Amino acid sequence: MREIGYDLATQQSKGLADLPDAEFDVAVTMGCGDECPVVRAKRREDWAIPDPKELSPGEFRAVRDLIEKKVRLVLETL
Repeated sequence: MREIGYDLATQQSKGLADLPDAEFDVAVTMGCGDECPVVRAKRREDWAIPDPKELSPGEFRAVRDLIEKKVRLVLETL
């Protein structure tokens, strides 16, 4: 991520318990199907995107770029 200007060194994962008790504009899941936790949202989307964890650097970049593209499309609709 650093190669596109994001320094993730100061970031950490957050659990669902850390989310505020609110209805979100959009909840996006990534292929978890029926096992996805319920998060209150006006709109839900499930993105069938491969987990980049074990992918080659080039494949990882392709997934990263796909996620960015999808996020930008969602933001345009808000």
